[in-house]
Amino acid sequence: MIKRLCAIGAMGLALVLTACGGGGGGGGSTASTGSTTPTPAPALTNFATLTVDGGPTALTTDPNGYLDDNIAFVSVTICAPGSTTNCQTIDHVQVDTGSTGLRILASVITPSLLSALPTETDASSNPVGECFGYVDGYTFGSVRQADFQVGGESVANMPFQAIGDTGAFSTVPSTCSSGGGTNVSTLLGLGANGIIGLGVMATDCDTACTVTGGYGAAIYYDCPSSGCSSIVTRAAATTAPFQQLPNPVAAMSVDNNGTIISLPASPTAGEATMTGTIYFGIGTETNNGLGSATVLTTTSSLSPNGAGLITVDFNNATLNESFLDSGSNLYVFADSALPDCTQTNYTDYYCPTSPVTLATTLVGTNGASVAASIVINNAYSFFDSNNTVVPGIGGSPASFNQMAVYPQSFDLGLPFFYGRNVYTAIENKTAGSAVGPYFAY
Repeated sequence: MIKRLCAIGAMGLALVLTACGGGGGGGGSTASTGSTTPTPAPALTNFATLTVDGGPTALTTDPNGYLDDNIAFVSVTICAPGSTTNCQTIDHVQVDTGSTGLRILASVITPSLLSALPTETDASSNPVGECFGYVDGYTFGSVRQADFQVGGESVANMPFQAIGDTGAFSTVPSTCSSGGGTNVSTLLGLGANGIIGLGVMATDCDTACTVTGGYGAAIYYDCPSSGCSSIVTRAAATTAPFQQLPNPVAAMSVDNNGTIISLPASPTAGEATMTGTIYFGIGTETNNGLGSATVLTTTSSLSPNGAGLITVDFNNATLNESFLDSGSNLYVFADSALPDCTQTNYTDYYCPTSPVTLATTLVGTNGASVAASIVINNAYSFFDSNNTVVPGIGGSPASFNQMAVYPQSFDLGLPFFYGRNVYTAIENKTAGSAVGPYFAY
């Protein structure tokens, strides 16, 4: 089986945005009624299971398919608005702390459900479409509404992108495709049934899409039956009525200030699969406290390069456009001392003869810093294995089109999350003892 360790999964392009308001949700236990028998505290439901494996069944069984590596998946359920029966649970939705919004392949949604999901309309009463840009490609499709659930959390009538939808959305607008990269609107292109973006932004475009012609990674379109061409403005809100795609966590009524990704450590040789947990909310319940984690505040949406960036000190260089990104399946950074793989089709990766330990220091915009050792392995040694958890994989940023977006970057992809509890706090939300946007671990 072919394996894919070839592209950064889902880090949104820089957005020039302004901040979005909102406060963190508050949890709490049920108070005693005064009887001699205490009232049991309600069971916590603010979490979901994460799985790192080879990807959707249809991906691995396709004649041109492959095994995913270092991709964390969660299952989500969508329903026709107001329905409890016309629903579908969609597995293998990639969890991405580098983008915002829920995106699901239209092809994996059952036709009866897809037809019952209303398409958002604009001021001209035309359906709304969206283009969303990642470092290595873009998705295009309709903006539809569904009742959404992940773990024990839910949002009613939440907009999401139906990637690769048909009809008026069949032709990608030139203003979308001209941004570069590959159209990843198929299962083989995306490597997942969808992406759930749980980054530091509250909506996927914020104020950039509230003015004509102002957009970053997200572009919204007016889509009459003749096709999508005109760019339209969309309001930023994390409560109904929605227009832009919200961060699904920011749209939750409680536990809405961020997430914690908790994955176990992996042996150096990797392993076939891995199971972990994603917690919703930071400091809102008894299971999601910030504890002693070091808070590294990030750039905000007021920054010229967008929100979610920290500094990584590495090899006597100050890389101030760096980020923690569960949507990347490897470390991406420049190091001329590490030899590239020489095998055909694998020269994008680092292939040291033995594992190399690198010293890095992560620094937040608040001046807080924490040292982190990173082990880089011989990437090619993993390619013929059936392991889908492969720690220590690194590659050159020039090879992954990243230098054009963030020339001073160190991308700390999913391997960095192994063996750590990584917190992602949403901008302007109070999360524990700090206010987002921040990462912490």
